[in-house]
Order: sequence, then structure tokens, then C-alpha cells
Amino acid sequence: MKNLLARWHKLSLIVRIIIGFVLGIILALTIPAYAKPVGIFGVLFVGALKSVAPVLVFFLVMSAISLHKKGHKSNMQKIIALYLLGTFLAGFVAVIASFLFPVTLILGDSINSITPPSGVTEVIKNLLMNIVDNPIKALYNANYIGVLAWALVMGLALQHAPDTTKTVIANISDAISQVVKWIINFAPLGIMGLVFDTVSTNGLLSLWSYWHLLAVLVGSMLIIAFIVNPIVVYLNIHQNPYPLVLKCLKDSGITAFFTRSSAANIPVNMELCETLGLDADTYSVSIPLGATINMAGAAITISVLTLAAANTLGIHVDFATAVILSILSAVSACGASGVAGGSLLLIPLACSLFGIPNDVAMQVVGVGFVVSVIQDSCETALNSSTDVIFTATSEFAQWRKEGKPIVIHKETDK
Repeated sequence: MKNLLARWHKLSLIVRIIIGFVLGIILALTIPAYAKPVGIFGVLFVGALKSVAPVLVFFLVMSAISLHKKGHKSNMQKIIALYLLGTFLAGFVAVIASFLFPVTLILGDSINSITPPSGVTEVIKNLLMNIVDNPIKALYNANYIGVLAWALVMGLALQHAPDTTKTVIANISDAISQVVKWIINFAPLGIMGLVFDTVSTNGLLSLWSYWHLLAVLVGSMLIIAFIVNPIVVYLNIHQNPYPLVLKCLKDSGITAFFTRSSAANIPVNMELCETLGLDADTYSVSIPLGATINMAGAAITISVLTLAAANTLGIHVDFATAVILSILSAVSACGASGVAGGSLLLIPLACSLFGIPNDVAMQVVGVGFVVSVIQDSCETALNSSTDVIFTATSEFAQWRKEGKPIVIHKETDK
């Protein structure tokens, strides 16, 4: 048994996750009745990630800001600009894809148990209220906008604190990061449970009726990942962008795909930034920030499903209005984590741009929940890997100006 466990731990995390994924499908298709208890692993895994992620973001950002030295060069302005640009381009690509391959939905009963925001004003109001939310409440409800705001304020307030205090906070931050790594090591069991539940409940063919919608959604995300992001990287560092892009997709994107949590993937991204030789003072802030506002995948989801609703109802949408939709999607996506239900609940807001009734828009949200098994995984993988890509791009661009060589370190198994 010890030899078996030793061989298991020698496998990379990605290989172990894939094994768990395959086992979940096999159990669901062969002995679903007897293997039903396996589903508890998925529930426990997701629950553990959800509980530790807000605390992780709070202490990581607070520690990074408190330890920041005045006069130290930071690329945060450029990183934030890249985050916003990437999110807008994602929405724009989704609009073009929806025009080239229009999607028609089969709408059923509306969903009445969820209340979406009524307009842009309400989204902005919710965003501002989440910023000033009670810190304990923000942590409890996983309000990442509020957690981030309090972490920034506390970090600034602690900049003049004694070094011993800062050391304690840094140690707590490191300890929580280690806890997340321990949880992620149980990802194979968690993924097995999640996949078992999904396949045994809905079947492998449950998503086939939505293949066209999924093709546009996933296709748009692949275009961003393999074409648009590399172009943005190349324009900044003036060398082959694919070594960086592919490394980030492998080391960050695959893990995020299975865990479906950008916040829980923060330690993975931090470790990747360290491997790339990036400045810890910068990435310790930019990575948690990116997990909150860098939402290219969410912008794609909002744009595609909104235009699918318009197409289903026969509403003509001119290209200029669609571009406005991509801007609205980008702005809404940045605040998605502050709205209960994430990006899907912002679809009715975007639908209101075309006068689509709220009950119809909520049916579209229902379709979004059905395809979220694949859509949410791909969306998280794109969002999380892009956090590292843009953080590295900003710093590599600075290296290029200073004449430093840009070398992407070789892969190392974790």
C-alpha cells in the first residue's frame, strides 16, 4: 500500500485529476447505485474550496500591501489595463462569433427563484455596497469585491506597523496558502465525485441538445486563449508568445478547469509566477485582483447568451449595438463576483439592452445553468490562466525595455 501511495504521489497533479475524472465517468455509467456515496467527495471538495478561498484572498492581499516598500517599481497600472482590455476583447470576439454562427435556443419554463439586477444603476449600486460591506459578512458570503477592498485598506493601514506584526500576517498568509495546496491535492477525489454526480444524474448525452451553443461559447474562449491573448502578449514583449501562453494554460488553466474556482487557484498561479521569476511584490497583488476583476470568460458568456436570446426571438441586432453589448458585458463581468449567481445572472441586464422581457431572459439563465458544467469550467480556466499571462506580460515588457532577456523556464512537475 505504501508503494502504491508513493507511486500515486509521484504522478503530477494534472494526471491524478484526469484519472479521477475518468473514474467518475466509469462509476456513473457502470454501478451508479452502488457508487452513490462517491458523490460526497465532490460536495466536500467544493465546500472546502469555497470556505478557504475568501480568507486566502484577504490575507494574501493584506500581507502584500503591508509589506510593499515605497519607491519599489510596480506594473499594476499596466496589468489592470491589460485585464480590462482582455475582458473587452473577449466580449467583442463573442459578438463576432455570435454573428457568424447565430444560436437559437429552445426555451422552456422560466425560473422564478432568482432575481437579477434591474439595470446598470443597480449593478453599480451593488458593486459599491459590496465594497463597503462588513468585513466579516464579506468573508462569510464570499463577497470578493468586499474582501479585496478591506484587504487593500487594512494593508495600507498596516504599512507603518512594526515588522513583527507584518511578519505574523505574512506567516498567516503562507499558512492559508499551504492549506489550499493540501485541499487541491484532494482534487482527484473531489473531481471524481463531481463528475459522478453530473453523469449519473444527467447522463453523458444530456448536453448534446446544446452543442451549438457550447460550440460558440467554448470556441470563443479558445480564440481568446490561443489567438487574441498571444497577440496582446506579442505586442508587448515582441517575441514568440506561445511558450508563455501554453505554460500558463497547462500549469494554471487545467487545474482551474477542474476546480472551477479562480480564487482557489490563486496559490497555483502564485507558484507559477514564482517559477517565471516575476516580482513577488507585484504578483502577490495582481493575482488575487485578477481572480476578482479579470473576467474574459464571463464577458463571453454574457454576450453569447444575450445574442442567442435576441436571435431566438427574431430581434434584429445591428453590429454597432452589438459592440455596445460587448462593452456592457465587459463592465458587468468585472463586477460579476459581487452579484449573487455570477456571470449568468447578468444576462437579464444585457438582455434589457434589446428590450427582451425578464421572464424570457430568466429562461436563458436556466439554459446557462444547464451548460454550466462545461461553460463554467472553460470560463474559469480562461480567467485564471489569463491572470498569470497578463501579469507576466507586463513585467516581461519592462524587462525588454531594460535589456533583460525573457526566458520561460522549463516545465517542472508538481
